[in-house]
Amino acid sequence: MPESGIDRRGVLRTATVGAAALTSMAALSATAAPATAASNGRTRAWTVAKPTTGGATATFRWLGTAGWRIDIGTRTVLVDPYLSRYDTGLFADAFDPATKLTVAAETVAEHAGRPETVLVTHSHWDHFNDVPHIATTTGARVIGTMTTYQLGLAFGIPSGQLGVVKGGEVLDFGDYVVEVVASLHSRNAAYSIGIPGVRLSLPPKPATVGDLPEGDTLAYQLTVKNGPKVFFMGASDFVERNVTGLRPDIAMIAMASSDATHAYVPRLLDALDYPEIVIPVHWDDFETGLTNPPSVAPTDRRRLEIMIAAIRRAAPKSRIVVPEYLTGYTFA
Repeated sequence: MPESGIDRRGVLRTATVGAAALTSMAALSATAAPATAASNGRTRAWTVAKPTTGGATATFRWLGTAGWRIDIGTRTVLVDPYLSRYDTGLFADAFDPATKLTVAAETVAEHAGRPETVLVTHSHWDHFNDVPHIATTTGARVIGTMTTYQLGLAFGIPSGQLGVVKGGEVLDFGDYVVEVVASLHSRNAAYSIGIPGVRLSLPPKPATVGDLPEGDTLAYQLTVKNGPKVFFMGASDFVERNVTGLRPDIAMIAMASSDATHAYVPRLLDALDYPEIVIPVHWDDFETGLTNPPSVAPTDRRRLEIMIAAIRRAAPKSRIVVPEYLTGYTFA
């Protein structure tokens, strides 16, 4: 496992000592520093931790849902970038799997940058929709499951830009290392998942959200050279044995949409050895615009409150940060 090069138990001593701290969306706005050059004037940098020395500056920006943009020096990595955010009826309890796939090209270009690597946790539209457009317009490599690979080919991504992983791979990119973790998708109240299925051969080009099945799920741990270890989830379930020993400094953990997974939060945080910073993701209404404070459906707002309370109980020394869209969190 790649080492972060920092004292993970002391990483926040200058900011938080002892009891957990919750940074709300409103508080985040009030405490954020001025925008950085990489933000194009639309995000705010907020320093929450420092590595030791010698690594490139790394800034993390939440793109909504489970999406992140990570700028490491002049290099950009994306995780599950979904910026088009169109209406499928999901948050009105009228989900239509026949909704046409749409790319908001200007929004994607504005916020995705020029990535060299795109990490895809699974192939549902709210994680994969914009990936083919990003890959074909920037030349970025796309890393994901065999389903992501086959769907990428169907969208016209050259095979040389597509990397298939299963979990267990440790990929060295110089300024950062990516460890791939075999994971699980969230379970709904019926103990099932939405749009299941895999693609092991080339399908027709997808046209609707129903054409993008889950296709197995991964998680990723990205370690910045001489900087923090950051764990990314795209869905709210996991294989306990697979995450034990990762010991991330920061964990982006997905909010559960049901109680079907037993003791999800305490088991996960225990397996991860209680990260210094815990950042809930995948709680926003991702069929609305990227406007702060993020829009949250009433049921999901309550679930987020329950999740935060569970994190406090399970990891009282961890700091909880509720992110805002496109805000830069700088760890160096």
